[in-house]
Amino acid sequence: MNLLGLRLIANIMNWTDDGVATAEYNWLQLAASVKYDGYSDFRAGSRFIESLATWLKQFDPEDRQTAYDFVKHRLVYISNAEMYRVIDAFFPETVTPHFRRLAAEQAGIRPHEVWGNSDAVAAFNQILRRSLFVGMSDGSRIDILRRANSGRISQEQVLPMMNIGIEKWKDLGGKLKELDQGDEHFEHVFLIDDFTASGTTFIRNNGDGWKGKLRKFNDMVVMARAELGDAFPIAEGYALHIHHYVSTSQAREALVERVEQASREWHERSYGSIAITEGMLLPPSLRLQSPTDDAVIALCEKYYDHWLFLRLKEHAGEAGQTDFKMGYADCALPLVLEHNTPNNAIPLLWAETPGEHGHRMQPLFRRRDRHG
Repeated sequence: MNLLGLRLIANIMNWTDDGVATAEYNWLQLAASVKYDGYSDFRAGSRFIESLATWLKQFDPEDRQTAYDFVKHRLVYISNAEMYRVIDAFFPETVTPHFRRLAAEQAGIRPHEVWGNSDAVAAFNQILRRSLFVGMSDGSRIDILRRANSGRISQEQVLPMMNIGIEKWKDLGGKLKELDQGDEHFEHVFLIDDFTASGTTFIRNNGDGWKGKLRKFNDMVVMARAELGDAFPIAEGYALHIHHYVSTSQAREALVERVEQASREWHERSYGSIAITEGMLLPPSLRLQSPTDDAVIALCEKYYDHWLFLRLKEHAGEAGQTDFKMGYADCALPLVLEHNTPNNAIPLLWAETPGEHGHRMQPLFRRRDRHG
């Protein structure tokens, strides 16, 4: 099936030179085996090479080389193994340095001296014990995070999803009391998610109040505290940490700006300080931009079905969009994640449409959509 797919691509691309065909075959087989065949929506008999052939066929012959070169030279694919490495790095590269600084301040020493000072080590362990880690979606891979930090983070400090009932809050408080005979409250809360491209899903204010995942978590804390009172296990004015395994520079800048605004204007917030971190920060140069990517941008314009925007109009309206040519919030990303393609990526990669209001769109990496 692989050989048949390669021959089909050669025919679509009109590779008549055997040397060119052989070189491209080698690259395609390497790229497929090392990365792209691992995409979660591919199935046996219909993986990357077969999907690429179908995808290329939708373009006019004069546009196929541009589309192929985009995949070969511009596409960024974050594989399962690469995401695992980012998750593994979360504790030693984000949590530990921050808590070591706090422990050093308590002990009156410098951070690099913590591990040689028993009082500082005790302070570090107490800070860690009073920390809660909350997964914001399936993509947070909390099961992997927990296994990677076995012996450092207890199961009672990790919540795989944000839906937390009163009984679970009581249980968390009871378990913390068993471990910590001091203040017995979580003083640090980490909200963990896999990816952010615009920051809009996490926090936004379009003039009608604060919305997003942070608002949902905040409301949940406020309501649970009102019901449980002193038995609520999170401290008043707790330190909040927002961590994404992968973030664009655009999203980081937006999050910093919005949380600063929220700190000034959002009186109902339950947290005190707030920090934003990421495991992998994607550079501003990742997004498609003129003049470097003019040829690909032209394809996004030409091979676009406005039916996509009409289907996602309510969701896209939150970002003030009038079309969906460059993806959600016009992020224009040439990006694919192993478990799904973000809607911030250019729809040319992931959209599947009937062609009712433009060109019928065929996906290379089909997206599992939550917004319609």
